[in-house]
Amino acid sequence: MALTITDPTDVPNYGPSPLHSWSLKALYDPRDEVFIRLTLKATFVMAPILGLLLYRFQWWMVAVYLAAWVWLLPQVILMLHNTMHRPFIRRPRWLNKAHPYAMSALYGIPTGYMEHHVGMHHLENNLPPDLSSTMRYQRDNVFHFIHYFSRFLFLGVYEVPHYLAKKKSRGGMARRMLIAEFCHWGLVAVACSINLRAGLVGFLFPLVAVRFLMMMGNWGQHAFIHQEDPGNSLLNSITCINAGYNHKAFNDGYHIGHHVKSNRHWTEMPADFQANIDTYARAGCVVFHGLDFFLVSLLLFTKQHKVLARRYVRLDGVERTDDEVVVLLKTRLKPFATAPETAPMATA
Repeated sequence: MALTITDPTDVPNYGPSPLHSWSLKALYDPRDEVFIRLTLKATFVMAPILGLLLYRFQWWMVAVYLAAWVWLLPQVILMLHNTMHRPFIRRPRWLNKAHPYAMSALYGIPTGYMEHHVGMHHLENNLPPDLSSTMRYQRDNVFHFIHYFSRFLFLGVYEVPHYLAKKKSRGGMARRMLIAEFCHWGLVAVACSINLRAGLVGFLFPLVAVRFLMMMGNWGQHAFIHQEDPGNSLLNSITCINAGYNHKAFNDGYHIGHHVKSNRHWTEMPADFQANIDTYARAGCVVFHGLDFFLVSLLLFTKQHKVLARRYVRLDGVERTDDEVVVLLKTRLKPFATAPETAPMATA
């Protein structure tokens, strides 16, 4: 099936500059200069705003803070997502280690994001040992999502390190996550002690809100699961193509391809999808156009199955009515607690 893909397939061309020259020497992949520039923008926009909030809180500044946070947050999260799966800064090495923690402090991103995502989620591939697995939930039931999010918010700080500590070679991950998480909460406490309103708005709010958004995104990414083969990344994940979100969030919509090969560069995702479109069609992959994972989740919460059906890409070319697609989608939303005795599909 021939599809026209409008998602980005190249990085910006910045031209000669001292920063470009530094990036060529300092980065493992020169294409990641886009992340260096994003880091500078994210830092020099958000750090002064937070500083002003702490120094002299004014309610009008909350609107400025929220506008900047909403504008930059998706890009920053997906920058961290990409750089945790691929080598990023070659030298200085301390900068590579400090980078995710600085972004976490400024935007409220969980400091244990990498340990949760790489150390558990990709390893278990949404099967029951994955503490963020969606399998046991009815994925178009908003009350099931509330339970799912609440467990992560209140128990994740214990459950994820406990999981990591039981795995060989992941004890360091568990310790690092615990220390970083307590330091993050300590930062919130210090900010609140300096200026309570600023601490609540600029540090506690994003810490909770980002966790909510991440779990809402993961819910949409793994909402449509084939019960006969839930460990198959082709059948437990979805892909969203031709979405504005992909331009802002480094092709995050290509979630099937990401689970099949987690270290694939984001610019290569559309070409990989097109090269494997026949495989996707034969497997029965769920692909939507013009949606992102958050909209998918929202449409599920509001039972808008027909809207999803209209956005469903019929990869196999079979003419299905929207009602027939709704039936198909609903079969993959049902909860089930256990998986067949099959190993999760490995990711590179």
